[in-house]
Amino acid sequence: MTESTEDAEAARRAASARVEEEETAAAAEAAAIGGPDPMPGADPAERAVAEGGGGEAEGFEQAEDALIRHASHEDNLSDPAADAFTPEAESDRSTAVYGEADEVDPSEVTSDPSQGPDDPGQGPGLAPDR
Repeated sequence: MTESTEDAEAARRAASARVEEEETAAAAEAAAIGGPDPMPGADPAERAVAEGGGGEAEGFEQAEDALIRHASHEDNLSDPAADAFTPEAESDRSTAVYGEADEVDPSEVTSDPSQGPDDPGQGPGLAPDR
């Protein structure tokens, strides 16, 4: 081999090694998406059933356990101070005064004029909140 051929071959090997490093780093980064595996060692064929609760009260127990873990910061995945929403400056400066909504009696029809005095739908004519 000539010197330029050897240099080209060395450059190809270096590029190939660099590509392999990048692929490994990308695979590791992709594997970390979504946080740690909640069920390490689970059989991949049964994972979907287990994540869905596996017929055990539609998965409510598992969801409750996950909620408790997250709320107690057992998994250390969140920081409440850093994850908090920024305060709304506009609403803090507002001088609006809010009152209660008006109460309107319902316009429910309690009788049918074509039925006569023995109408089964005839009611006392009072609103339900009285």
